[in-house]
Amino acid sequence: MLREPAAGQWMRDVAREMNLSETAFLLPEEDGFRLRWFTPAVEVDLCGHATLASAHVLWEDAHLPPRVQARFHTRSGLLLADRRGDWIEMDFPAKPALPSPPPPGLFAALGATARMVARNQFDYLLEMESEEIVRALTPNFSALRGIEARGIVVTARASTAGFDFVSRFFAPAVGVDEDPVTGSAHCALGPYWGERLGKSEMTAYQASARGGTVRVRLAGERVILAGQAVTVMTGELL
Repeated sequence: MLREPAAGQWMRDVAREMNLSETAFLLPEEDGFRLRWFTPAVEVDLCGHATLASAHVLWEDAHLPPRVQARFHTRSGLLLADRRGDWIEMDFPAKPALPSPPPPGLFAALGATARMVARNQFDYLLEMESEEIVRALTPNFSALRGIEARGIVVTARASTAGFDFVSRFFAPAVGVDEDPVTGSAHCALGPYWGERLGKSEMTAYQASARGGTVRVRLAGERVILAGQAVTVMTGELL
């Protein structure tokens, strides 16, 4: 078995070769699995969609029985995943964002001005005036790369029927210009919109080119995120 730092370097090399937003690595442990996530550039502390995919694979490939909870030991503590029909629910830590002045150059890099700026330990969170503005953004990724944060979450109250809020996530500083769907961003978005909308359960849409729906439920200092997964490819790494 590879040990650090060799294991970490090997994972970084594989993630760079995969060239996806995040590549997940699982190692069985006595009471669950060790889970780590890497972008093509760095290891990250929290990732939603790669956790969702990890749980899906464990059940799909019979590493876990269908009704057994998936338990992941991560850099963000213990994360849990359960099957709920066609959906997978994940128990994540809430990461509320607090009001913050925008860093120099942020609005210029986005090409738009936000009505509110906040920040948590990972990202800046910006509320825009409308869903239409969020969808129309065409950021200068080279300029965004200089912002000192993992990523930039842009959001607005939804005007599309069936959704409470929309978002997009830009993280060129860690090798991901735009992430298709970002569970960890909803650890901040959930508390933010829950307070403003007076709701504890919401349906969100991440308006990337691929797009994705996230169900969000607030549970004190935790956020329950639900999404769907499907296997599109299997292979063998040599």
